[in-house]
Amino acid sequence: MQQIHNYYEILGVPRNATGDEIKKAFRRLARQYHPDVNPGNKEAEEKFKDINEAYDVLSDDDKRAEYNRSLLGGAKRRVVRPGEKKATNGNGPRSEFDLWKFKDFNATTTKRPKITSAPRPPMRRDVEAKLTLPLEKAYQGGRQRIRLEDGRSIEVDMPAGMIDGQKIRLKGQGIDGGDLYLKITIARHPFFKIQGSDIFCVVPVTPSEAIVGGSIEVPTIDGMVKMTVPKGVKSGQRLRLANKGYPVASGERGDQLVEIQIVTPPEPTPQEWELYEKLRELETFKPRQNLF
Repeated sequence: MQQIHNYYEILGVPRNATGDEIKKAFRRLARQYHPDVNPGNKEAEEKFKDINEAYDVLSDDDKRAEYNRSLLGGAKRRVVRPGEKKATNGNGPRSEFDLWKFKDFNATTTKRPKITSAPRPPMRRDVEAKLTLPLEKAYQGGRQRIRLEDGRSIEVDMPAGMIDGQKIRLKGQGIDGGDLYLKITIARHPFFKIQGSDIFCVVPVTPSEAIVGGSIEVPTIDGMVKMTVPKGVKSGQRLRLANKGYPVASGERGDQLVEIQIVTPPEPTPQEWELYEKLRELETFKPRQNLF
């Protein structure tokens, strides 16, 4: 009885499998049973030959149609399932997609089959890069062109309100289609310090501003705003500007903490000097009265 190999079961695909499904199954099994992966394994070598033979038939529309007819007709034919002993002379068809090209040799030959390896598809790999931003840029966000360590220059749409240590995923910008993760570092600012969701700063005032109080201009991350200094404010005292801090995940903002620093003029004008002398004669406050 003539035996017909069940090529569909060999590749593990249904009878109605598409060409892409057949190709995908062939590549997966070929990598699994490749002689280079299974050196000296005769069973794997025979399996590898079966896989090539099955793909050679099922990948060709005409051969596949004829094969399907042979499965349905011919009373003297039967399908050989995987694991059954084959009746074959070892000279079955070979596929042009074979990862190995087998040649027939006489029993007396000492030559070994030539081995060729098909190129493997590149593997996707995610990479990480560091990006240092000024505080204003991390706060505002927006488009920014950056240069990576591998020499590439890309334009990134940065979100607003980024924080130190945050990672931004750039899909497909890694190696061979992987993703790129940008780790954000916020550069030290000469005036502002981030404390959680609050922004801290130190603002100098003159002695007269501290005593009399009044309105002064204070820098914020949004620009200059007016702040009222209370009468008799002390050096080191902190004032609060509500909702002028850094944004948080909920969309709300912290506060700006303003520490007052009373600073004397380095070089008073003659008129100022005269007024300070008169003030000293008139003032009754004695800060060292209870020192001892």
